[in-house]
Amino acid sequence: MNIALWVVQGLLAAAYLAAGLMKVVRPREQMVASGMAWAKDMTDGAFKAIGAVEVAGALGLVLPQLTGVAPILTPIAAVGLVIVQIFAARVHLKLGETKSLPVNVVLLLLAAFVAVGRFAG
Repeated sequence: MNIALWVVQGLLAAAYLAAGLMKVVRPREQMVASGMAWAKDMTDGAFKAIGAVEVAGALGLVLPQLTGVAPILTPIAAVGLVIVQIFAARVHLKLGETKSLPVNVVLLLLAAFVAVGRFAG
């Protein structure tokens, strides 16, 4: 089970790190033009904050467990990412972007798996 948790943690961390850094580094307008239509109605600060939360979540999925320093933060980070996906799915539903929902559901379920597995372990 520990191996499965590490694999999922690594995959999730890579996905959230990539997505978060993209939001932090690139201008919001550029991201809207590239297909993130949901970002057009938010401020630059809110868009960057979402990216920062995703980066923090990615680091929280791996570093505490890996270093042994406050490993309780790993499942807490996973719960935070579950919440991120709940809000992301809500936004996509509100905008009628139903093609994005399967990704939200998969990321949510994987983060929930990590949260339950690490809280139990």
